Amino acid sequence: MKIARTIGTVTLSRFHPSMGASQLRCVEVVESIDKLDTDPLGGETIVAWDLCGTGIGDLVALAEGPEAAQPFVPDVKVVDASIVALLDKIDLE
Repeated sequence: MKIARTIGTVTLSRFHPSMGASQLRCVEVVESIDKLDTDPLGGETIVAWDLCGTGIGDLVALAEGPEAAQPFVPDVKVVDASIVALLDKIDLE
């Protein structure tokens, strides 16, 4: 699981039928917790399936790989990254 920030929305003109009525977001991965308040974060940019209804600038938890598709079992979804949580606050103390 990674921490990321939502930076945009992705729109598809053609897509796999299993992706109907989905929201795709462009997220930037937080490489270091020290850079959490910087803009841009400077991390990897990923397109992720939005399960939480996020908005631009929201901090999110990002699942990748087989875990990203786990919430849809037994349905098959062609997804490699999912936003699985909206983060309100990160406290390291």
